[in-house]
Amino acid sequence: MIQSAPHQLVGRDPFLAFASDDDTLDVLQAVLLELGWRTDACKKGGLRAAVQALSVTASPAMLLIDLSESADPLLDIDSLADVCEPGTIVFAVGRVNDVALYRDLVARGIQDYLVKPVSPTQLRDALERARTANSAAREKGGESEGRHVSTAVIGTRGGVGTSMLATSLAWLLSTEHEQSTALLDLDVHFGTAALTLDLEPGRGLTDAIENPARIDGLFIERAMIRAGDKLSIMSAEAPINAALMTDGSAFIRLEQEFRQSFEACVIDLPRSMMVNFPQLVSSVQNVVLTTEMTLASARDAIRILSWLRTNAPDARIILAANKVEPGASEISATDFTAAIEREVAFTIPYDHKAAINAARLGQSFAEANRASKTAAPLFAMARAIIEPGSVDSAEAEPEPANGSLLGKLDWKALLSRKEKRSTKQARAA
Repeated sequence: MIQSAPHQLVGRDPFLAFASDDDTLDVLQAVLLELGWRTDACKKGGLRAAVQALSVTASPAMLLIDLSESADPLLDIDSLADVCEPGTIVFAVGRVNDVALYRDLVARGIQDYLVKPVSPTQLRDALERARTANSAAREKGGESEGRHVSTAVIGTRGGVGTSMLATSLAWLLSTEHEQSTALLDLDVHFGTAALTLDLEPGRGLTDAIENPARIDGLFIERAMIRAGDKLSIMSAEAPINAALMTDGSAFIRLEQEFRQSFEACVIDLPRSMMVNFPQLVSSVQNVVLTTEMTLASARDAIRILSWLRTNAPDARIILAANKVEPGASEISATDFTAAIEREVAFTIPYDHKAAINAARLGQSFAEANRASKTAAPLFAMARAIIEPGSVDSAEAEPEPANGSLLGKLDWKALLSRKEKRSTKQARAA
C-alpha cells in the first residue's frame, strides 16, 4: 500500500510525472508551466518506468503515474509501494473508466485517478486537491513530528553582525545538531544570506510576497535554496526600485509552513521589519538580540528590549555582544549591562581575519572558523537554542557600578538626553 502518512519532505522534488503518450505529456507541461513548476519533471513512460526511477532516486512530494500500459494495475501499484517513500501523494491516469478500479486504487493509497484524455482543468484540480491533502496531512502529524524551534536574530543597529549570527546559527543547527533548518532572510533588497553562503538567492521570497495565497508545502519545496544536507534558505535581492507591498500575511504563512516542514527556523529580522510586522516575533521561541558595546547600541538595546516585552512576552531573549575588543570598546561590559539592566549571555571577540576568511570561502563564519576560539561562543549559542536550560535567559539585575565616573552615571537619563538632542538637531537641520 502507498504510505501517505505525514513525513518530512524537505529535500524532495515537489512533483514528478510519468506519462506514456505525448498528448498527456503536453497537458502536463502546460499546467506545470502555468503553476511555475519545472516542466522537465514530466518523463516519458508508464508505471514500470516510475518504479525503476524511484528505486534509485528519492520520491517526490507528488507523483503522477500512467497505468495505460499496465496489464494488472493493482499488482503494479503494489510494486510501486515498495519503492515509494512515505509522505508522497500519488495520483494516476489511465484509459479504463471503471468505478471498481477507482475504489481499489484509492484503497491502495492513490489520491486520485483521472481518465484519459486528461484536460488541463482536470489536472489542475487534481494538483490542488493533492496540495490540500498534503497540507492537511502535515498539519495533522505536526505534533507527532517533534518540537519546532524558531529563532529571530535582531540587531540593535546596522553592521553589528546580525546576518553573520543568523547564517552561523542556521549552519550550526543543521550540522552540529542535525536539525532540518530553514534560514529566512527578510531584508528583501539587501539580504546577504545567499551571498554569505555563495548561492543565488532565487525568487522564492519575492514570489511569496507577491502571491501569499500560493504558499504551501509544495511552494516551500520549490522556493527554498539548498545550502546543505539539512539547511535550506530563502533570501532575496529585489531591485531597489521595486515596491514590494505587503500586509505581512506572506511572512506569517511562511512561518507556519516552516513549522510543518522543518525542525528549526532562523529568521534574519531587520529592525524595520520587526517594527512594521510585530506578528513576526509573536510566535518565535527565541530572540537573539545582537549588539556592540557602544552608547548607541545601549540606547537601542533598551528600546528593543522594552518593545519585545510588549510584543513577544513569551520569547526567550538571548543577548549577544559582537565585535568585542578588550580595552577598546566604547563602553565597558559592566557599564553596558548596568545601562540595559540585562546580562550579556554571549560575547564574540572581534576577529577581522576570521571574517575575511569566511567571505573568501563563501561559508558562514562558524563553518569557516570552526576551530577558532572566536567561533566558540556561536557553538555555545546554538546549543543554548536547542537546549534552553544551558543559558539563563531571565532578566538579570545590573552588576554594581564600579568606582569610575562612567559607573556613577545615570545611564538611562544620559541615553534619553542624547536621543532628545539628536532629534532636536535633526529638526533644526
